[in-house]
Amino acid sequence: MPRDSGGLMFVALGLVLVAAGFLWRGRVLRPLSAKRAQAAVIRDRSRHLLRSADMAIAEARRRAARGEPAIVTVGDVASVACQHYGHVFVEREEAAAALRQRYEAADCRVDCVTDAFN
Repeated sequence: MPRDSGGLMFVALGLVLVAAGFLWRGRVLRPLSAKRAQAAVIRDRSRHLLRSADMAIAEARRRAARGEPAIVTVGDVASVACQHYGHVFVEREEAAAALRQRYEAADCRVDCVTDAFN
């Protein structure tokens, strides 16, 4: 019975890749450059602030009584960002910008009031 060396090499390579994936699973690789790392941090922070604004708007709408407008403050966004995403300090301007963006995207002018535009 002749041996198929190409098939054997293919199977061996597959086993090596599976073993490497098993060993390196869950490890985070460092970015190759500081510039890319900084960009990733800024992108994550921006995404977290936008999600915090969404969560603050949803919570304000749940708290509002029937027929009353929901009150969403910049402080609510900052506190959600601290509680859920671990941001130690959130500048008022950053939180206000995120809240303004999500306020308009969620059509909150109908049922919400905010201090983000002041």
